[in-house]
Amino acid sequence: MSTRRLQALTPYALLLPSVIFLLVFFAYPMVEAFTLAFRAEGGGWTLDNFQTMIRDVAFAPAFRTTLLLILIIIPVQFALALTMALLIQAKLKFSGLFLYIYAIPLGISELAAGIVWFAIFTERGYLNTVLTALGILDKPFIFLSYQNTGWLLFAVVLAEAWRATSIVMVILVAGLQSIPNEFLEAADVFGATLWDKVWRVILPLLRPSLQVALILRTILAFQVFAVALAVAGRGITLLAAEAYRWYNTYRDPNVAAAFAALIMVLSIVSTILYLWGLRTPEEQTL
Repeated sequence: MSTRRLQALTPYALLLPSVIFLLVFFAYPMVEAFTLAFRAEGGGWTLDNFQTMIRDVAFAPAFRTTLLLILIIIPVQFALALTMALLIQAKLKFSGLFLYIYAIPLGISELAAGIVWFAIFTERGYLNTVLTALGILDKPFIFLSYQNTGWLLFAVVLAEAWRATSIVMVILVAGLQSIPNEFLEAADVFGATLWDKVWRVILPLLRPSLQVALILRTILAFQVFAVALAVAGRGITLLAAEAYRWYNTYRDPNVAAAFAALIMVLSIVSTILYLWGLRTPEEQTL
């Protein structure tokens, strides 16, 4: 085989281990789970599992709460992550230390983050202790009550925002570092304000990074489970929690697979919308 031929095949050879890994550990289990959702007990094909899923009394609340969580947490996290990334990119004093502090939650698991915020919001937790010590409350306030789903959702949003905003921040920092300084200097010459530079220069040039961050964060938001379980218990339910309940409590992997298939379809749809809505000018001309 000629040297030129070997050089042409080298990139594919380097990608081959990753492709094999994705096929074995992601693509194959995904296909198996999707087919399991359509599999009847006798081995045939059926839509009964999806009908059972839709008729489940917890399906509508789980679907509604999952979408509401995504609609709240994605804008909040991106506003926070962009602010954090801009502060780091500004190279202020101790900005390197800020990066390490912001990245601390990346090393904490979902369940551990949920337990931390449960300890904050519980009746004898840190928040009630501080508020009663300052005289703001006469007695501990029950934040985490199944009768107050608003506070439960708020606590889950806070816990998830604290845990996962750093993921978005890291992606945006990498994107900001790829923007040439000449563009921002030209904006300064023309008298652009900070808002003008962010809206007209930084965000358009960050579209590829925004695509990646939005896709990754939305997919992970559809899969939120451990944080909500630790903070709210059964006070609120999500699609991922219902998939776990059908598999673990009811011992019905088919209906659980139907929930998983729905999450996968929603993730694919959101990915397509992001890829279409955040196209770069070069991609729009194709």
